[in-house]
Amino acid sequence: MTPPAVETKDLVKVFERGRRTIWQRARREPDRRERFRAVDGIDLTVQSGEIFGLLGPNGAGKTTTMKMLATLLIPTSGSIRVLGIDPLARPREVRARLGAMLSGERSLYWKLTARENLEYFAALYHVPPAETRPRIDRALVAVKLADRADDYVERYSTGMRQRLALARALLPDPPLVILDEPTVGLDPQASRDLRDRVRELRAQGRTVLLTTHYMEEADQLCDRVAIIDHGKIVALDTPAALKRTIRAEEVVHLELALEGDDRAVLDRLGRAATVARSERRNGTLTVTAHCASAREFVPAAFDAARSTGATIHHVEVVPVTLEDVFISLTGRALRE
Repeated sequence: MTPPAVETKDLVKVFERGRRTIWQRARREPDRRERFRAVDGIDLTVQSGEIFGLLGPNGAGKTTTMKMLATLLIPTSGSIRVLGIDPLARPREVRARLGAMLSGERSLYWKLTARENLEYFAALYHVPPAETRPRIDRALVAVKLADRADDYVERYSTGMRQRLALARALLPDPPLVILDEPTVGLDPQASRDLRDRVRELRAQGRTVLLTTHYMEEADQLCDRVAIIDHGKIVALDTPAALKRTIRAEEVVHLELALEGDDRAVLDRLGRAATVARSERRNGTLTVTAHCASAREFVPAAFDAARSTGATIHHVEVVPVTLEDVFISLTGRALRE
């Protein structure tokens, strides 16, 4: 039986804020630095051959989790298995079997060509010399850069550099590929192209574990999604199943101008739908409501506004998204 591609049990990573000076150490002063749990007891199983997404806001613990799986960070406690291997006991074996593209990592040399970059990293990854050229050619074709292989990376667009970073991750011919926010900073066309490359990885039989705070990306790509907040998994299922947990068919976003207390209008709106979130800023009340039918709720919202002295300036009707799932679980938006 094939083991899970990734398995964690009660995974914890604790960091310390601040720095302890050499003088404090010399005087043996007590260590008063604040400790916080970036990852707080994560249980996770990623099956072989699936695209699995870790979805959450910045600072939720996604990248820290990825770095522990990639052997770049040592867990404070808990256990990890990557492709059936303990990365703490056998880190080199894990590194030889996975490819990683981590956010914030300057993983390319801009004064070299794409091919020269890949030749350098192939040597670092101990790719056998006889296989180096064929692997580089396959990686460049896979990310559609074969025709630009001998151009300097400094002449590449951001999207091309991201694709080359993905080619670098594919050099070990890994069964597991870790992608940390692969489309961050890309324009819509480059993002769409990179998502196509990710789907091709699954078609090749590889397992893909990716992090993102773009809910549309997770919805389009992932077989299953774990939503993380404050280092904990707050929900885990397929995107469709997660969205079904919202007892609504549509989501309505309202912007209202009003003076005085918000409670009266929110109470009236709450009689016609579920008010999932409200925020007052600069005299504008923004409301997110979950309802069975926007056609019925929107007229009721205008009636509620008129009766309480409020004015609706903007109405937007959208389908249920993974961000609505996150809001229902945490009371705040993914990007806050």
